[in-house]
Amino acid sequence: MSEQTTAVKLPTPGTYTVDPAHSEVGFVARHLIGSKVRGRFTKFEGTIVIADPIEHSSVEAQAETASIETGVQMRDDHMRTNDFLDASNFPTLSLESTGLTKVTDTEWKLAADLTIRGVTKSVVFDVEYHGSGPGTQPGSEVLALSASTEIDRRDFGVSFSGVLEGGAIVVGNRVRIELEVEAGRQG
Repeated sequence: MSEQTTAVKLPTPGTYTVDPAHSEVGFVARHLIGSKVRGRFTKFEGTIVIADPIEHSSVEAQAETASIETGVQMRDDHMRTNDFLDASNFPTLSLESTGLTKVTDTEWKLAADLTIRGVTKSVVFDVEYHGSGPGTQPGSEVLALSASTEIDRRDFGVSFSGVLEGGAIVVGNRVRIELEVEAGRQG
């Protein structure tokens, strides 16, 4: 018996605006000997332009560095300083796509320029496309996706290097960026 597959419906070409109420810009970093500390940015915006062909689509997004939240006020305040994000001198993080490649109907690779602390580096996000369909407003359409990548924070000038007695590193150098996105297009 052969297995039948159904192609995932791609979103209608057009401009989609990221819905911050149903999206999240998060990250995960290691602390001390390996516990994971999770954080997120609470103020962000983004635009996804779906093209035809879809491989010509593009993404632009920004997050306010001062909106960082990790659940601990003292840590959040430290993350805003020059030791980490230097929010007073670099008020936003930004992402601008440079390419989109299909892996499967639901898996894609998004190449992008990521800018943190004024330093721009090329990164590749693994994207899982969840689908698209009607939105809550008449004539609207929404799309949903998850995306993630891993960076070395030192590549972006985030070089805080706290070390404890015995050599334990306070904060790991590898940071996983995790995006959960719902974006809408008006008809």
